[in-house]
Amino acid sequence: MFSVALSSRLVAFALSASLVVAQTITPAPTTPAAPAQSTYPATPLASKRFPTPESLPYKVDTDVGLIRGDQHGYNICNSTTEGQESLCQTSYFNSIDDFCLWGPPEYGEEVGNIEGIMVAYCTKPGHGTRLIPAGALTGVQWTVTPDYVQAVGFIDQTKINILRGDWGGEMDPHGADLRGNPMGGVIFSNAYNSRYEQVVEWHNFVGGNAFCFKACDPNGPNAAHFCEHIYDRIGCAYNAPNNARDGVFESCEGENQDFPGTYTQDGVVMTYTQPAESLGAITTIPYTARVPASSNCVTHTSASLYTGLPSVAGPADTTTTATGTATRSGATSRATTGTGTAGSSTNTAAGSQSTDSGASTLAISGLSVMGVVFSALFFA
Repeated sequence: MFSVALSSRLVAFALSASLVVAQTITPAPTTPAAPAQSTYPATPLASKRFPTPESLPYKVDTDVGLIRGDQHGYNICNSTTEGQESLCQTSYFNSIDDFCLWGPPEYGEEVGNIEGIMVAYCTKPGHGTRLIPAGALTGVQWTVTPDYVQAVGFIDQTKINILRGDWGGEMDPHGADLRGNPMGGVIFSNAYNSRYEQVVEWHNFVGGNAFCFKACDPNGPNAAHFCEHIYDRIGCAYNAPNNARDGVFESCEGENQDFPGTYTQDGVVMTYTQPAESLGAITTIPYTARVPASSNCVTHTSASLYTGLPSVAGPADTTTTATGTATRSGATSRATTGTGTAGSSTNTAAGSQSTDSGASTLAISGLSVMGVVFSALFFA
């Protein structure tokens, strides 16, 4: 009896010990690690093609899980999306009375911090976008050249949610991560063949109460050169040299500019290399950009051009202004209170040295300019 009982206890103890050992050496189930975020999309924005606006998907940027997050807005835009709350990121660039600019969806952030989520503000209803409020544009030069169309002008930028005193940034279809700024932003134009075509190469600088927007002919051999995107720190005066004047609205024919960053010195064609932002503010540019000749200009009045724009009370009466801190490009901005209105000077080119009121002059020596000057040239 005793031996039997003892044997039973030993067997039971042995079984228990084996279970403990088994439990000890069996690995616990683990939760799969979340996949690491990637930076680059499967297809760069500038490589995506859409034959018509009707062929657009709801969102052009379909990648998820990337570092900058998902596309903020959408690309299918119509009467149901039109209005001052629209998040449409499909833009149009047709004529002096029918073009769009990129602007923040909300007031309160500097452009350099939110280029990826900009939305379309247009001069004409019918595109499913927000509208540039009546009176915000105070001068526009629209130019048609052999290889691009361009709008340069002056604007009360607070009316499109850009902070008073913000020298702004550059939007283009590339960006450091190839997703574009804004991400998923696309542009169509009927300026080339009287039918809508996707504009693949373009750039838009806005800030300092001025803007320039160039859309390069998608059928032209040099679209990527005329709409270069690597000179984001030297603004309109070098990327889109112009004869725009505040207070004047005109449509012109024009000759092509030199490729941005390209100039001729002593008969030799030279190429300027923009320094890395890690080196600090740009203090010297070795040339002054040639302003292309314009001709056959037709003058308009803003009242005749922009008849469908709403009288929207923007944030101009608030006290929020840009801080004057460095933007994402590393360009040094200067603090400014600004006026919240476009500059009052006339006969001055947009995109050159700006004052606090947004007035501009083309008097940049190109030899030795303090870095603070270039904060007025609308950096990205």
